[in-house]
Amino acid sequence: MSDYRIGDGMEVTLHFTLELEDGTVVDSTRDKQPATFQVGDGNLPPGFEQPIQGMAAGETGRFTITPEHGFGQHNPQNVQSIPRDSFADTDELEEGLVMSFADPAGGELPGVIAEIGEKRVEVDFNHPLAGRTLTFAVEVIDVRPATTH
Repeated sequence: MSDYRIGDGMEVTLHFTLELEDGTVVDSTRDKQPATFQVGDGNLPPGFEQPIQGMAAGETGRFTITPEHGFGQHNPQNVQSIPRDSFADTDELEEGLVMSFADPAGGELPGVIAEIGEKRVEVDFNHPLAGRTLTFAVEVIDVRPATTH
C-alpha cells in the first residue's frame, strides 16, 4: 500500500458503480477490470473527480452527484426534429433507439429517437444521464504518480 492520495498528477485505479436515484445500476466496473485513469485527463467528468480528491488506496466512498456536476441538465434545445425521409431505413426506427449522427465537426454524436411522427423524427441529443442525480460509489485500489510516456 502506498501513502499517495488522489490529486493532480496521480494515476488512479478504482472500482466504481454509478446508480440512478432509484438504485438502478447504469455503469459499474465490479464485474470486470477496474478503471484506471489520470486525474484531469477527461475520462471522468470533473464532478466525479472532485469528491474523490484526497482518497487513498483501500478507501471507499459513496457520493451524490447532482446534474450540474454530472452530465448537465436536460436541455430542450438539444432535441432536434429531423425529416423522416432523411433516415435510410425508416422501418428500423423505434423510440428509445440510440443512433449515431454526424456532428458539424465531422465527429459522431449519439442521439436517442424520442418520437417518431409521420413526417418528422424527434431526436434527443442530451446525454442519457442528463438531469439525473447519480450515486457514485468508489473503492480505491491504487494511487500512484502518473508516468508520462
